[in-house]
Amino acid sequence: MKYVGSKFLYMLVSLFILISATFFLMKAIPGDPFMGEKKPSPEILARLMEQYDLDKPVFQQYTKYLSNIAAGDFGLSMKQQNQSVTEIIVDTFGPSLRLGLAAIVLSVLVGVLLGMLAALYHRRLIDNTAMILSVLGIAVPSFVLASLLQYVLAEKAGLFNVMGFDGPLDYVLPVIALSAQPVAFIARLTRSSMLEVLHSDYIKTARAKGLNGLAIMLRHVIRNGILPVVTYVGPMTANVITGSVVIEQIFGIGGIGKQFVDSITNRDYTVIMGITIFYGILLMLARFMTDIAYGLIDPRIKLSSGKGGS
Repeated sequence: MKYVGSKFLYMLVSLFILISATFFLMKAIPGDPFMGEKKPSPEILARLMEQYDLDKPVFQQYTKYLSNIAAGDFGLSMKQQNQSVTEIIVDTFGPSLRLGLAAIVLSVLVGVLLGMLAALYHRRLIDNTAMILSVLGIAVPSFVLASLLQYVLAEKAGLFNVMGFDGPLDYVLPVIALSAQPVAFIARLTRSSMLEVLHSDYIKTARAKGLNGLAIMLRHVIRNGILPVVTYVGPMTANVITGSVVIEQIFGIGGIGKQFVDSITNRDYTVIMGITIFYGILLMLARFMTDIAYGLIDPRIKLSSGKGGS
């Protein structure tokens, strides 16, 4: 409990720093959020500034924003009439979450499997093939792969829809494009970690005692070899769920990533700050859960001492 409490406290401090930095960076941007092709009249501009508390001193705006965030209120959108930032996040996060979770599951399953096969068949055809695929997955940008899949499998072959996110088949292309890089990283991590475990002394001792290969793999190699993957999966979870901006644009998915890009284009400051803080909360929660999971998987880490983890 002491370990968990300390990690949770650090998370709250990090969140406070993120909220403060986001707020003051928005205030440092030149101009005001109501700038556009058609400038509102001074009377309308004054009413708008009053409505969003922009006519008050910065420190007073800051303290009020902190109290609103503590109450779960991200404020009203400055560009979308009668829409709160919380409603916008709730309405647009669903598609991004479904896409991200599917990509995460595919990344972990395929990446760990490729890494295990590469480690078990070290310097053989399977190992070489897996590493070539990993290099390609890291080297090819997601938007290039997405456009290629869209052109070959959707437009030319007609197997999938070019755009949209309605049926189960519409998940296939964006999920592959979004998970290609995480698959490559996880495969390489799993391979290197399991090769190190396979050549360790306690594995040699287990073999000398007559333990069969499957038992060694299940009891020792996988559990110890998966630790670097657990460390990577935490931040990857938040990054995949929130970082699908380009993929959402290419496949016409109305997720939170597209909403974030539109808010930047429209200078919708409250939406920008709200989504940024929401992204930060997701990343911190993922990191927090990773620390706990790491300690539970590795018995050498003592949770009660407040040491270990990442």
